[in-house]
Amino acid sequence: MRLPIFIADAFTAKPFLGNPAAVCLLENKLDEDMHQKIAREMNLSETAFIRKLHPTDNFTQSSCFGLRWFTPASEVLLCGHATLASAAVLFHKIKNVNSTLTFVTLSGELKARKEEDGIVLDFPLYPAHPQDFHEVKDLIKTAIDDTLVQDICYSPDTQMLLVRLSDTYDRSFLENLKVNTQNLLQVENTGKVKGLILTLKGEAGGQTQAFDFYSRYFAPWFGVAEDPVTGSAHTVLSSYWSQQLGKKDMHALQCSYREGELKISLRPDGRVDIKGGTAIVLEGTLTA
Repeated sequence: MRLPIFIADAFTAKPFLGNPAAVCLLENKLDEDMHQKIAREMNLSETAFIRKLHPTDNFTQSSCFGLRWFTPASEVLLCGHATLASAAVLFHKIKNVNSTLTFVTLSGELKARKEEDGIVLDFPLYPAHPQDFHEVKDLIKTAIDDTLVQDICYSPDTQMLLVRLSDTYDRSFLENLKVNTQNLLQVENTGKVKGLILTLKGEAGGQTQAFDFYSRYFAPWFGVAEDPVTGSAHTVLSSYWSQQLGKKDMHALQCSYREGELKISLRPDGRVDIKGGTAIVLEGTLTA
């Protein structure tokens, strides 16, 4: 078996920042267990598999493909950065002739639109509802100890818990916060929470670039201790911060050690456009 494979850094214009994803192009059907084996071998937060939907399709001319995402531990329902990476490979390496691509996924049809300064993802927008602190206090205490919390919400669609830190903290506090993910699976094993978002209100600029909000994301339930830049988390963050700030267009920074920027626009149809850059850093052939 020989598969074309790429690694692209997503939500950044510079190599070695943002979130790396592996992208495999499948000319033929792949044995089901091989998806997970390849993802485990690549050992990135996600490996994407692009497949043709019809025998007559080709990666250069066709505009609609199947898309699946796997962490080293399991398949996931939605992944933003690996979708962005997949679109970048098709647009920039395969030279797909279309300006918009449609991906058929476990989260429905997702579109990726090519623009001069990035790629825009058309994603669902997921609301987050107020969460009773006492139901999740052990999880929060384990993760961030006595860090001050301002708000807690839960997204049932994504099974993500959003924890907003106190406005008294700044970006550097969130960047340097030590988060304990090792014990989260023991503390939260009900299946309700599968991802933890820590978020903080943005700052007005000054000597640094202005952002509307900051975040970090943790998913040890999927075998990913911390994900560098997470498009799927921003389907929840976009909904939350739009309500908090009264804005439809926002500029976000996920301030992990690799960090990445996302430009967000809430749409009238109840979805969200998430725009980001990419840097393709590896191209090769997988053999097995």
